[in-house]
Amino acid sequence: MAKITLDELKPDMKAKQEHLLEKFEKESKTRTFDHFLLAQAVYWIAIGIALYHFITSFIGYPATHLHRSLHVAMILFMTFFIYPVSRKSSRKTLPWYDIVFALLSVAVAVYVWVDYINFINRMGSPNTMDVIMGTLLIVLVLEASRRISGWPLVILSLLFLLYGLFGRNLPGIFMHRGYDWKALVNHIFINTEGIYGTSVDVAASYIFLFIMFGTVMNKCGMGRFFNDLALAFAGSTKGGPAKVAVIASGFLGSINGSAVANVVTTGAFTIPLMKKTGYSKEFSGAVESSASVGGQLLPPIMGAAAFIMAEMLGVKYGTIVISAAIPALLYYLGILVQVQLRASKNNLQGIPKEELPKVRDVMRERGHLLLPIAFLLYMLLFSGATVIFSAFWAIVATIVVSMARKSTRMTYKQILDAFAEGTRAVVSVAVACAVVGIIIGVVSLTGFGLNMANAIIQLGQSNLMLTLLLTMVTCMILGMGLPSIPAYLITATMAAPALVKLGIPPLAAHMFVFYFAMFANITPPVALASFAAAGLSGGDPIKTGLQSVKLSLAGFIVPYMFIYNTALLLIETTPLVAIRVTVTAIVGVCMIGMATEGYFLSEMKWVIRILAFAGALLLITANVVQDAIGLTFLAVVLLYQFHAKRVQQHSKPA
Repeated sequence: MAKITLDELKPDMKAKQEHLLEKFEKESKTRTFDHFLLAQAVYWIAIGIALYHFITSFIGYPATHLHRSLHVAMILFMTFFIYPVSRKSSRKTLPWYDIVFALLSVAVAVYVWVDYINFINRMGSPNTMDVIMGTLLIVLVLEASRRISGWPLVILSLLFLLYGLFGRNLPGIFMHRGYDWKALVNHIFINTEGIYGTSVDVAASYIFLFIMFGTVMNKCGMGRFFNDLALAFAGSTKGGPAKVAVIASGFLGSINGSAVANVVTTGAFTIPLMKKTGYSKEFSGAVESSASVGGQLLPPIMGAAAFIMAEMLGVKYGTIVISAAIPALLYYLGILVQVQLRASKNNLQGIPKEELPKVRDVMRERGHLLLPIAFLLYMLLFSGATVIFSAFWAIVATIVVSMARKSTRMTYKQILDAFAEGTRAVVSVAVACAVVGIIIGVVSLTGFGLNMANAIIQLGQSNLMLTLLLTMVTCMILGMGLPSIPAYLITATMAAPALVKLGIPPLAAHMFVFYFAMFANITPPVALASFAAAGLSGGDPIKTGLQSVKLSLAGFIVPYMFIYNTALLLIETTPLVAIRVTVTAIVGVCMIGMATEGYFLSEMKWVIRILAFAGALLLITANVVQDAIGLTFLAVVLLYQFHAKRVQQHSKPA
C-alpha cells in the first residue's frame, strides 16, 4: 500500500489553501504581475532588501535613525508595489498612484539621511519641513496598514492620535495636558518612541532575519520533514492523525509566526487524515487551529514575539526562551490529553503502520535539517553571541547543511527565491510594527499606559484574581483580528503595567498578556485561525471556534498558573521547587483534559468531572496545602474511574 506523504495530499488542496489564506489572512492578497519586466523588478528589489538586512546583520547597521528610516522606507515601497489599494483593484497591474506612494516612502528616508545631524538636533523643536515629512510618514504607514490588514489597526491608531490632540478635554484619569500636532509629530517621527521605535527596530533586525531563516528552511523541505517525522512517531497510535497535527503545527508555528498560515499549510494535510480516522469536522478543525496558535507560544522562535519581549523587558533572549518552555509544553500537553481521551472514548484508531513513513527513513533522508536548529539554539543559549549574529549564521548553516542530500539541496535560484519570499513575508509584520509605533508613541507621550493600568487596578479593586480576569478580557478584545506581534505590543503597552503595579514580575506579566492576545485567534466571534480551519474541514465556524476554546482550556489556565506560581517560568526558583511545581502543573493539566472530555477509563459523571476540574484549579498555586487537596481530589477521581471500569467490564455479556 502506498505511504501517506505530504506531497500526495497537497495538490488537491492548493486552490482551497489560497482561497482560505486570502479570506482569513488579508496579508496574502498580493499582486502577481503579468508584465515580465515589472514582475522581475519587484523580485530583484525584494532580494536587494533581503540582502541589505542580511549583510548589515554581519557587518553592522547604520546609525539608529538611518537604519530604521531606511527599513521603513523599503517596507513601505514594497507594500505599495505588491498590495492593491482595495479588494476590487486589479492584481495584475501597477497604477500610477502606487508608484507615487512608493517614491514618497523613499523620499522620507532620503530626507532623514540627507539632513541627519540637523534632524537629530531638532528633536523637541521640529521645523515646518519636519512636520510635513512626519505627517507624510504617518499617512503612508496608516495607508500601508489598511491595505495589508484592514481597518482595525488604522482605526485604533487614529483614535490614539485624536486622544493625543484632544485628551485634555476628557474627564477623570484619562485627561492629559494636551498636545498639538507639532508635538505629536515630533514624538512619533523624530523621537525613537514612535514609528522609529523599539517595534520597528526589532522588525528591522531580529524579525527580518528569523523570517528569512524560516523561508530558507521551508525551501529545503523542513515542512515536509516535520510532517513526515510526526507521522512516523505518532501516526499509528490511537487517534494518531490528531497527534500528528499537534506536533507538526507546533514546530512549524514557532517558525512561521502566523496562526492562519500554519492552519492552511499543515491543515490541508492533517485535517483530511483526522476526518478519515473518525474525528468530527469541528474537532478536526479545532485541533489544527489550537495547535497552530500554540506555535507562537513555543520556543525557540515563538513567531518572533520572543525577540520583541526581550527588547521591551531589557532581558536576554535566552531568558525568554527558558521561561516560555514549560508553559508552552503544558499547553500542548493539554491538547494531546484531550485528543487521546477523545480517541479512547470513541475508539478511534491510528493509521496502519504500513501506510506510514519509518522514523529511520525520515531521519536518513532529512534528519540533517535539524542541525541548523540545534546550531541556532547553541548560538543563542550557550555561545554568548548576539541574537542577530546567531540568526545570520543560522541562515548560512541552513544553506550549507541543505547541500548534504539531493532531496534537500537548494539551487542558486531557490536561495534567491527564499530571500525574495522572506522580504514579502516580512512586509506585513514590519508595517504592523510601524503602525503600532504610532500607538506606542501616543501612549508614552500622554501617560495613557499608566492611566490604563490604574483603571484596570481600580476596576479590579486591587484584587489580583479580578485584575487578572479584567486584563485577560482586555487582551482578548485588543487582540481580535490583529496579527500576533501588534497584538502583543498593544497589550504589553496597555495591560501588562497593571499586573506589574500589583507586584507581578514584568516577565510573567508580559507572558500573561501575550498568551491571551494570541488566544483571540481561536475565540469567537473573531477567531480567524478557527474559521480558516473550518474552511478546510467543512465544519461550522462558530462550533469549531468553541471546540478550539475547549481544546485550549489548559492554555487559558496555564497563564494563571505561572502568575501565582512564577517557578513555572523558572523565575528566582530552585531546581527542586521547579520540578515540584512542574509535576503538579502536569497533573493539573491532565485533570483539566479529563474534566473537559468527561472521560478517563470510562465515562465520567458530572460530579466527578467537577471534582477533577476543581482539583486542577487547586494545583494552580504553589501552596502545599492546596496541592495536597488537589491531589486528594485526583485520587478520588481515579478510584471512582477504576471502580466504574471494573463494573463496566463485569456487566458485559460473556
